[in-house]
Amino acid sequence: MEIDKKAKLKLALTGAASGLVNGFFGGGGGMVLLPLLRGWLKLDDRHAFATSVAVMLPMCAVSATAYWLRSGISLSAAAPYLLGGLVGGVISGPGLKRVPPKLLVRVFALLIIFGGVRSVLR
Repeated sequence: MEIDKKAKLKLALTGAASGLVNGFFGGGGGMVLLPLLRGWLKLDDRHAFATSVAVMLPMCAVSATAYWLRSGISLSAAAPYLLGGLVGGVISGPGLKRVPPKLLVRVFALLIIFGGVRSVLR
C-alpha cells in the first residue's frame, strides 16, 4: 500500500495521540488508535483490531519502561495480570477469525462505555 505525505502525517498524529493516551493513563491507546485505523486508513474491522494490538505492544513496552524507570511499577502486582493477559491473547488471537466483525465493534464500544461510566462514577 502506497502512502502519501498527507496519510503519513495522519498516521504520525494517530500514533502520537495513541501514545499520549497510553502514557498518561497507563493504557487505553488502542481506544484512540482503533477508530482512526478504521476511519482514516479504511482498514476493515479485523485488520484494524489486529493492527491496533500489534502497535500497542511496543507502545506499552515504552510506557512500562518509563514508569519502571520512575519506580512506578509493582512487578508482584502486575505478574498475575501479565499471565492472564498472555493466556487471553493466545486464546483470542486465533478466535478473532471466528467472531463477526460487527460483534467485535459492538463489544469494543460497550467496553469503552463501561470504562467511561465506571471512571466517572468513581
